[in-house]
Amino acid sequence: MSLLNILGIAVALAMDAFAVALAVGINLKIVSSRQVFRLSWHFGLFQALMPVIGWAVGSAVRSYIQDYDHWIAFGLLALVGGNMLKEALSGKDEETDTKKDSTRGMTLIVLSVATSIDALAVGFSMSLLNISIVTPAVIIGLVAAGFTITGLYLGKKVAGCQRLSSYAEILGGLVLWVIGFNILHGHGVF
Repeated sequence: MSLLNILGIAVALAMDAFAVALAVGINLKIVSSRQVFRLSWHFGLFQALMPVIGWAVGSAVRSYIQDYDHWIAFGLLALVGGNMLKEALSGKDEETDTKKDSTRGMTLIVLSVATSIDALAVGFSMSLLNISIVTPAVIIGLVAAGFTITGLYLGKKVAGCQRLSSYAEILGGLVLWVIGFNILHGHGVF
């Protein structure tokens, strides 16, 4: 897998983290460096670990499904991308609690898992395509952390423009679809 594809996947996966960070930034209005560190560290860490877990599971079953693994990889990327598009187009705003700091405690863990669950499917897809996971996991984690930082600060600045998070999720979903079709093309389907 090329570095450009890995970056495309990383950016697409980071869109959920960006959208949530944007909502958290809007909710907090005043964002401290400690909050930025906590949220970006956790989002980046979870985004890096989930593909590794998915890759490990996929590696265990790869020999059983190697004849049609590219279709499974495409299906998972299309499903994740479709879900991102569906959420973005549904018009529902991110739910935030104005009384709680979302960068602390159990809320932080829940948000970290929720924004990184798509990366599990991507890691599974990479294992089916026999792609090493180390470099993609590091890039995915770093990009997610960077997008989280950007989302928090942007949310603090725009504190009222929820549309931006929808556009980011739409772009992320479309990028995953393009990468899925690229995988099929690489396997001679087109």
